[in-house]
Amino acid sequence: MLNRWKAGVAGLALAIGLALSPMAAHAQDWSLETAAKPLAGTEVHVLFLDRPGYRALIKLLPQFEKATGIKVNYEIVPYENARERQILDFTSNGELSIALVDLVWIGEFAENGWIQPIETFTKDPAITDPKLDLKGFFPLLLDAFGSWGGVTYGLPVDNYSGLLFYNSCMLKDAGFDKPPATWNELLDTYAPKLTGNGKYAFALQSIRGETQSADSFMRVLWPFGGSLLNKEFRSNLLSPESQAGLKFRQALIPFMPPGVVSFEHTDAVNALAQGNTAMITEWSAFYADAANPETSKLGDCLAIAPEPEGPAGRFPALGGFSFAVASDAPEAEQKAAWLFIQWATSEDIARDYVEAGGVSGRMSIYKEPDIR
Repeated sequence: MLNRWKAGVAGLALAIGLALSPMAAHAQDWSLETAAKPLAGTEVHVLFLDRPGYRALIKLLPQFEKATGIKVNYEIVPYENARERQILDFTSNGELSIALVDLVWIGEFAENGWIQPIETFTKDPAITDPKLDLKGFFPLLLDAFGSWGGVTYGLPVDNYSGLLFYNSCMLKDAGFDKPPATWNELLDTYAPKLTGNGKYAFALQSIRGETQSADSFMRVLWPFGGSLLNKEFRSNLLSPESQAGLKFRQALIPFMPPGVVSFEHTDAVNALAQGNTAMITEWSAFYADAANPETSKLGDCLAIAPEPEGPAGRFPALGGFSFAVASDAPEAEQKAAWLFIQWATSEDIARDYVEAGGVSGRMSIYKEPDIR
């Protein structure tokens, strides 16, 4: 009984100590409004893409600006120009306060010192939300989009996976009650029946450059067992597996629209949305565009499924971005940028963000029954 009493007293003392500690007081007192007071009137600059996740943020921006007095200046640019625009800004002392970092840019941005590690800001309790909770992000997203060399630079903001989008009505008219489960099934069984009279079975965004390599080649290399590089970091494109994937890609061309080699993401989505193409593999973020009743003819015919499986298995694409603080921005802008990044990726706005069309990197929001 004495030991239990001592443990109880010790626990009470610990609770009182925590309640009186600066950390506990900070957790109770911290608010976005209070943190932003010294920064009121500061302007930050960032690039957005013309995609649903950024349109969702734009809808919510007035909330942030009203609460903080910080003005967020954004410019909408095509994805294909975003990297070059930012590099030019970073290397010429431009005006960007926030970097939009694609998962394939994180190493370049970090190693060139263009973005700040978040530790620069998390060590300052005045500007860091005690509820930041990095463990609340999907670990894969935080690691892939925001981290490099074991250091976290950015927080996941616009996240998506690869999906097979298809016109269920076109498939039904051709005698199919479900989409193809494998790439070979798509080519050998579905494609011939879905192509003809100005209609095509499939479209794959293939414009030369990063889109071609990441969205066109890799979608067929990995499922067939191939890869760009081998374990020795040398080209693996001549391996039997890589060649099988690339030859499969060539075999699909007769069943795709003319000019597909110049297709960007929006071209592929539009080919499906206008009812000219039966299937595409695209990022989940484009669902809102494919379903938009003002620009899409699909209506209830729009459906989605996992990307097809290849001989080596199913290897769906993963894509997305993080926001990071630009290293060359003035100190006040960096602090204001950090507040914006925390807000934009927070659990507090996750519901509003998802309902506005974004895809939050926070795990908790997808536990909500109505969101699920």
